[in-house]
Amino acid sequence: MNGGRPLDLDRLVQAHRVHGAVYTDPGIFALEQLRVFGRSWIFLGHLSQIPRAGDHYATFIGAEPVFMTRGKDGIARGFYNRCPHKGTQILPAGACSTPLLRCPYHGWTFGLDGQLRTIAAPSGYSDSPHVCPGAPEFALAPLPGFDEYRGFVFARLSAQGLSLREWLGPMAESLDNFIDRAPDGDVEVAGGVLRYEHQCNWKFFMENTLDALHPMVVHLSAAKSAEKVARQTETASTDMAFEMQALAPFTGSYAMFDNMGGRVMANGHGELGGQASIHSGYDVDEAYWSAMVAKHGEDRARAILTLSRNNSVAYPSLMFKAPVSLLRVVRPIAVDRTVIETWHFRLRGAPASVFERTIAYSNLVNSAAGMVGPDDHQVYRRMQAGLQAGFPEWIELSRYPLPSSNQTDGATEVKGTSEAFFRNQFVAWKALMGEV
Repeated sequence: MNGGRPLDLDRLVQAHRVHGAVYTDPGIFALEQLRVFGRSWIFLGHLSQIPRAGDHYATFIGAEPVFMTRGKDGIARGFYNRCPHKGTQILPAGACSTPLLRCPYHGWTFGLDGQLRTIAAPSGYSDSPHVCPGAPEFALAPLPGFDEYRGFVFARLSAQGLSLREWLGPMAESLDNFIDRAPDGDVEVAGGVLRYEHQCNWKFFMENTLDALHPMVVHLSAAKSAEKVARQTETASTDMAFEMQALAPFTGSYAMFDNMGGRVMANGHGELGGQASIHSGYDVDEAYWSAMVAKHGEDRARAILTLSRNNSVAYPSLMFKAPVSLLRVVRPIAVDRTVIETWHFRLRGAPASVFERTIAYSNLVNSAAGMVGPDDHQVYRRMQAGLQAGFPEWIELSRYPLPSSNQTDGATEVKGTSEAFFRNQFVAWKALMGEV
């Protein structure tokens, strides 16, 4: 990384291009873990994953092991996943439930509020009276920032910065739409997680989710196959009808994707689609529509369901799809290794057919055994490999200038195939990576 010299961010990120090193330099990646993932709000999980006292969910923010837990008082809290004695991870990654938090190395135990409860062989500390149950210096370290928005939990390793609601900005509207699609007004994680490691830099995935220039190229074979089968089959009466509806839009024209539009926002957030997206043409589930009308009335139900965002990105860690009730989380591992997790949600009060559609979409599009995901996975690898050449040095991001006069509620509307999405992400990246 510049031979140990400070980063020249103006050299790496320019008005309409970025240097390839931002995807390939291990030193830059290491600094991203400290600054991009250390200073921003990062998605941890959903409150439905810790519904009862003693429920825990452990994960990572960058390289830092962390977890969220539900206390006996019903309050959710976030901690560093590290014993203050010898540094051992208290909990394994994933979900578990236990009334006390016990270090697996020396058996120190902690309450659900993080306070030290017991230590092994306490007589050995007779000359160290500061090492004792209740000592604040030996409590589990709380995460400096920990908050939730309607059940979606975020954390931050820095105590400084915007509140979660300020940071979300207009993106909160799309989370609202995700939740409001539930007739009972709440959602829950269900159906397991798809987790894959990709041989690429984490930023490739975050950009690809808002890249409307690639579907008709990368996913041509899958979408054309679906169109061919649809012509040969009475799709309305087959079990494959939804799968065909999901695949066919991937070969939409550039004009279709441009007209779909999108929005860019402060802090690197962005979303593709609005009143139209690749999800707009799905058949109406009559039982679900009836449930929504019964709860909300016809006008409100129509307003909720006709908002069709293709992908919504809360930079730098989260992408979610409200129309199919799933989200994807970015976990950077190395400069050329990234874990992507796909989580699925059940809409409370909705018929089982809605969740079945969520799983069908995810298996078809997000799974490595599906018809769409493997296309992206191969391109990620080839992008990472291509950048190893080093020349040409720059990646061009100049497609469509950012409009200056069509802001709505803090968001700027752009064409669907605009590269303003990526320029906007790098504005946030550059701000986070700068010295404070």
